[in-house]
Amino acid sequence: MIDFAADLEARFVRYVQIDTQSDENSSSVPSTSKQFDLLNLLREELEELGAADVRVTEKAIAIATIPATTEVGVPRVAFLAHVDSTQQFNATGVKPIFHRNYDGSPITLPDDDSQVLLPEANPYLRLKLGEDIITASGTTLLSADDKAGVAIIMTLAKHLLAHPEVPHGELRVCFTPDEEIGRGTDYLELEELAVDYAYTLDGGALGEITYESFSADKAVINITGVSIHPGYAFGQLVNAQQLAAKIIMLLPQHTRTPETTSGREGFIHLTHMAGSAAHIQLTFILRDFELGGLAAYGQLIHQVCAAVQASEPRAKVECVITPQYRNMRYWLEKDMRPVEVAMRAMRELGIEPISEPIRGGTDGSKLTERGLLTPNIFTGMQNLHGPLEWISVQDMAKGVAVCVELVQEWGRAS
Repeated sequence: MIDFAADLEARFVRYVQIDTQSDENSSSVPSTSKQFDLLNLLREELEELGAADVRVTEKAIAIATIPATTEVGVPRVAFLAHVDSTQQFNATGVKPIFHRNYDGSPITLPDDDSQVLLPEANPYLRLKLGEDIITASGTTLLSADDKAGVAIIMTLAKHLLAHPEVPHGELRVCFTPDEEIGRGTDYLELEELAVDYAYTLDGGALGEITYESFSADKAVINITGVSIHPGYAFGQLVNAQQLAAKIIMLLPQHTRTPETTSGREGFIHLTHMAGSAAHIQLTFILRDFELGGLAAYGQLIHQVCAAVQASEPRAKVECVITPQYRNMRYWLEKDMRPVEVAMRAMRELGIEPISEPIRGGTDGSKLTERGLLTPNIFTGMQNLHGPLEWISVQDMAKGVAVCVELVQEWGRAS
């Protein structure tokens, strides 16, 4: 297996130090202009590597072509990753730290010694003895989600463009914004991408090939109370915050929440709450692997809102539920070819594929629903969206090797 580690390390470190946090409260496209900082760098690097048709659109989507090296009619394939980082935790001033030849001991992060990566709490870390682990310093995200995918795709592009003897069809590489806030592919035109199949590089453990994701809705509840000076509020004040508290308490507390569910269980999750006694807004995400379960969560929220409204008719309780993405399995199970090709590529390299449902979604969820079948491939990233995020350099390198094998496998499968 070719050693991609050195190039990967340099790219990954360079990319994670660029702040690209998206912002759910922004209506601009992209949600934060700083995402262009990385996108424009990627454009420059792709041009230097010799990629064709390199461009960054005004909607912050970077696309480039790796020309075919074979005349055989091979399906066109795209590789995608998102450049934004989640807004759940600080992503400014990332300081990546290498833990070479990991020896199995706890890893204490130097900028906050209360942040300790414990192998007993991270079973996958125990499998990484002797590998090179990268963490942040304790006060920020690492932003491996999804700059690991970005680095893998860029390393793949460099290798293929430098080695035209590797037989493959025409390929696209594509980098998207705002995946963390559910808008990543909203402005990606499938006609512009012009491929038959695609893969997102946005997965976790070595060997992961995902073709089943959550289905997702978003619920926003707005409560308008009756505002009045508290000194003269007797019989008149209706505190919107107290009504919000009732809604929260009427929803499941010890079941059907993220911290009480696993496997194929769905959940209702309060993600944001802001307001005052006069008005407050609650934002929930609803997740389930089946549409029936997702609909039941929405119905439950509507019922709770109706009950609180009935208890206080002077208030106004409004609930709006909007779709976010759907389980990619509904479409991929009708054509498993992209999954099967990826599995064969992994096995060719001695990597046993893992196909567990992802308790989340990717850009591939929406793309698959739109008709472009897009399963998700591993990058190695772990402990996402928090300060204990980490990744193995060797996992990333194997991700590149799998992609190199995968593009050749498409030629053999044609």
